[in-house]
Amino acid sequence: MKNQNIRIMVVDDNDMMRRGLAETISVEPGMETVGTAANAEEALELYRQLKPDIVTMDYQMPGDNGIRCTRNLVELDPEVKIILLSVYDSEEDVWRAVQAGVKGYLSKKTGEVDVMIEAIQKVAAGKEFFPENIQQKLEKRSEQKELTPREKEVLILLSTGNSNKDICDKMDLSLPTVKFHIRHLCDKLNATDRTDAVVKAFRKGILHIDQ
Repeated sequence: MKNQNIRIMVVDDNDMMRRGLAETISVEPGMETVGTAANAEEALELYRQLKPDIVTMDYQMPGDNGIRCTRNLVELDPEVKIILLSVYDSEEDVWRAVQAGVKGYLSKKTGEVDVMIEAIQKVAAGKEFFPENIQQKLEKRSEQKELTPREKEVLILLSTGNSNKDICDKMDLSLPTVKFHIRHLCDKLNATDRTDAVVKAFRKGILHIDQ
């Protein structure tokens, strides 16, 4: 990277955020914004054309979100370096991002430009960048037992107010099987009952209000 600008591609569906981030990066010595994309489809096409050093990726976008777009970019180029920016910073959200292949994760809630610049510099140099609070969430999440796809489906139905009988009908399961899944959900989430399981699932980022 000596005597060469770090080339950055900005991906964000919010026009004001995208333009603001692109301009902020471009005025920083040693960095330049080489392209911007408003969605995952544009991001994939632009990445093929530009092969930037760094991609800053918005988490929440219409169509494919930042996690799915990250997976697609990693499949396209395993060497891609992505820093994910998100209003979500729960354990599960951070965990999903790392599992998808991001090299850095920043919360949009902070809005600290110097942190963003430091992240870009470190990731461009081949390192990872996870602030201490994000690192703590990663460590905490790594200790949690994984939910099975069937347990996640039950959890989503619980979160929308379905009774055990409703879940039986919608998933074509017996009542004992549904109760079995709920018991396991409570155990894995360290919840006292079904309501507590849903509350903790939202808190941890396993479920989102806009899901």
